[in-house]
Amino acid sequence: MNNKPVIIETKEDSTLITVTDGFHFTKDIKLDFRRPSFYRLKVVCAIDDMQLLTGFFLLAIFYLLGFYTGLLPLKLLSFLPLIYFLFLYYINRKEFIRVRPV
Repeated sequence: MNNKPVIIETKEDSTLITVTDGFHFTKDIKLDFRRPSFYRLKVVCAIDDMQLLTGFFLLAIFYLLGFYTGLLPLKLLSFLPLIYFLFLYYINRKEFIRVRPV
């Protein structure tokens, strides 16, 4: 985990920034500096650690139940967390990376 701050110096009164990981990107964020000031921003992902852990747990439980009982609906339910994460990753690209104030 990298928690080192990134310092971006600017000589303008306002600037636009965009955060990207190469595939996902945020909308342009306008930062105004009318007086000597700074912004503390945190870059977060749409899928947090607890959601990922819960999705893996649900996938494993439904898969094992479907494998043990042989019921097709339980096997199909095991794909729901995967489909949800793929939706967030590919379809909702502009909302995947988020910039929040600290």
